[in-house]
Amino acid sequence: MTRNNFVEITQRRYEYAMGIDSRDFGLLRSVFTENITMNFEDYNGLPETKLRADDWVESCKPLFLGLDSTQHIMSNPIVTVEGDTASCKMQMQAFHFYQDSYQKEFSIGGYYEDKLFHNGSKWLISAVTLNIFWTRGARDIMGVATKRGHAILDGTN
Repeated sequence: MTRNNFVEITQRRYEYAMGIDSRDFGLLRSVFTENITMNFEDYNGLPETKLRADDWVESCKPLFLGLDSTQHIMSNPIVTVEGDTASCKMQMQAFHFYQDSYQKEFSIGGYYEDKLFHNGSKWLISAVTLNIFWTRGARDIMGVATKRGHAILDGTN
């Protein structure tokens, strides 16, 4: 593995986080291959799903637009490369904030396991698995924020 591969592969994970936290959904979409596998079973109890990256990014908008702010922090990347495929494990903490009568927070700690593919010009994420070590706070804000985000997208908020 070259230093350039390591830097570019970890950069995709950082861009993923920045895309979510800055609500730059174009940046978020840019880190993925056309079709992806997403596994958030530790978070939502649902098995992994294969779908178009465009569809997954669209599905994220209500939640993240409905929250007042988020911050995803990544550290300690472990990267392996085999030809035009790679994997990256990276520890994470995700902080989600929602304001109603007072500010509420829901936080997650764990790690991401990503699979990546080199398309000839850059590394792209083809699969994501979230593994959770701990959660803290008001998890219910995630559903409330998603409803608020749908209202924002529908123009009724």
